[in-house]
Amino acid sequence: MKKIAVVILNYNGQALLEEFLPSVTTYSHSANIYVIDNNSSDNSVSFIQANYPRVRIIENTQNFGFAQGYNVGLQTIEEPYLALVNSDIKVTPNWLDPILELFEKDPLTAIIQPKILDLKNPNYFEYAGAGGGFLDKYGFPYTRGRIFNTIEKDNGQYNDTTPIFWASGACFFIRNSVFRQLKGFDNDFFAHQEEIDLCWRATILGHKTQYCGLSTVFHLGGATLNYLNPKKTYLNFRNSLLMLYKNLPSRGKTRIIFTRLCLDGIAGIRFVLQGKPKHCWAIVRSHFAFYKRIPAFKAKLNPNNFTPYYKCNSIVYSYFIKGQRHYNDI
Repeated sequence: MKKIAVVILNYNGQALLEEFLPSVTTYSHSANIYVIDNNSSDNSVSFIQANYPRVRIIENTQNFGFAQGYNVGLQTIEEPYLALVNSDIKVTPNWLDPILELFEKDPLTAIIQPKILDLKNPNYFEYAGAGGGFLDKYGFPYTRGRIFNTIEKDNGQYNDTTPIFWASGACFFIRNSVFRQLKGFDNDFFAHQEEIDLCWRATILGHKTQYCGLSTVFHLGGATLNYLNPKKTYLNFRNSLLMLYKNLPSRGKTRIIFTRLCLDGIAGIRFVLQGKPKHCWAIVRSHFAFYKRIPAFKAKLNPNNFTPYYKCNSIVYSYFIKGQRHYNDI
């Protein structure tokens, strides 16, 4: 049996499949390839059936979003290693080999992210994931290769293999056994930051997340939900707060979340000054959605969790006040 399942979640993405599925099928001979279809209304399924008989199709009964879509679709996949790949990812020759080698060499490594470069500007890292992700004390994500809107050129500075805190959902490798142990992504997130939450929960259980710079993929980015869309802002801010509430240690949790809420308020004001009032309103809505979900999330708390989760106290302070624009400056 092949050890890796390359799994693409699709919803009305026939155009993306036409563009990006060829590289996946060409350079993934050591893996089985699946497409989980979230009840698309376009011709995605018939397109795959007609042109890619090697690709196995799993049809969900409705559009469950990213988190639940994968959770439902992966239930019948048995390969030991899962490669969850966005439908707008272009892979490269031998992209799977160093990932498999790392999994086989280190049994404690449960999650791996490859180098993610920008398809439209291939000499630069891509916004979502870049060279591996981290959180600051207040839950703001940043990566090696991208902090806020400053994106680094790929000069080989992240061609290493190193521990990270979170791996990007754009191209996310995980042991099938660990995915099941964690009961998959949190369905309540729907989309955005569910992969960070999953990595945090994996860390709490003693699993390692690593970045492997010997494997490279290219990401179009924003193909399913554009970065300028206020809905993306809403989901990112809401889910970040929910993730903090779930996973922070009980000591100091209230203070950290209160500080984060204040920082979100500053971000909202900044959006207004930039002429983006809809994004400010998205932050306000995300806060009310967070408050509403607190009672339900009490059952998901990780009590007295003192697992270290940050290296930088405040990426906001480092970036905007100290002017530290690159990961190696922090």
